Amino acid sequence: MKAVIPVAGIGSRLRPHTHTQPKALIPVAGKPILAHIVDSLKEAGFTDFVFIIGYLGEKIQEYVNEHYKDTIKSTFVVQSVREGIAHALWMAREYVEGEDEIIIALGDTIFDMNMLDFLHTHHSALGTKSVEDPRRFGVVEIDEEGYIKKLVEKPSIPLSNLALVGIYKIKEVAKLYESIKYNIENNIRTKNEFQLTDALMHMIEKQGVKFISYNVANWFDCGKKDALLETNAILLKKPELTTNSEHKFHNTIIIPPVNISDTCEIRNSILGPNVSIGSKTHIENSIIRESIIGLDAQIHNAVLHDSLIGNEASLHGLSQSLNLGDSAEINYD
Repeated sequence: MKAVIPVAGIGSRLRPHTHTQPKALIPVAGKPILAHIVDSLKEAGFTDFVFIIGYLGEKIQEYVNEHYKDTIKSTFVVQSVREGIAHALWMAREYVEGEDEIIIALGDTIFDMNMLDFLHTHHSALGTKSVEDPRRFGVVEIDEEGYIKKLVEKPSIPLSNLALVGIYKIKEVAKLYESIKYNIENNIRTKNEFQLTDALMHMIEKQGVKFISYNVANWFDCGKKDALLETNAILLKKPELTTNSEHKFHNTIIIPPVNISDTCEIRNSILGPNVSIGSKTHIENSIIRESIIGLDAQIHNAVLHDSLIGNEASLHGLSQSLNLGDSAEINYD
């Protein structure tokens, strides 16, 4: 079985970070979003991956080739014109022809689920999760027998709170591509794009395919800064993603959970909780909590919280020497 990962999006909600790197390579809890997805699928036994790349796609290809060259087979397909997830899958059709089943995992979403259980479902399965506001997502409705009867992309008036979380197991691969082809040839779009939800709905209505809803334990949509920081905080609670909080950095206090590269240089600082810091970053005289700091960053004399700092960024804050008398007040806000 092949895993197909569309990662061609531009990540507009994460600008300015996505001006220079694809959204899938933004770090969270010590490694890029894409690495969380690939590692999860590798643990479930996947070795054959198709990556659909576009914007800054060469960086995706470089990262995968550098970190997974000897452990997975990687195929890269370019979606030069972004016209939706179904269109992205159409571009990769020749690489999944003849497959009995495929897994589709969107490249900006991290899943916390029993992947092996998901793979062993009898029918095709769509990962779902109940949400408070389903209007930002694809939404599914379930019939009396427990099968999915309807899928709607970002409905203005949702009739269900079951959101599609971005992972799909498709057993009827040929029928999926027949449906995508039908929609493209007939220019059937939603929100001006060829949506995967429309293709799946065509499979249900016109081809009689049965889909079940598979509830995921947790799902992290990493499309916005606040969601990314929340995901970082949640994942750092996992022992395998938390580094030893007893780093011997000079005159520095570590408040776990954190993920800090051993190659960092840190002095006279307080770090944590919920802080991830990339390799070769230099931090001095700073207080940082609830934040993600990229690679090779320079942070001096700063107080940061709820912050996302990119690779090779430089931040030099205020350093003051004061002689402050009784009843005085200074406010730098």
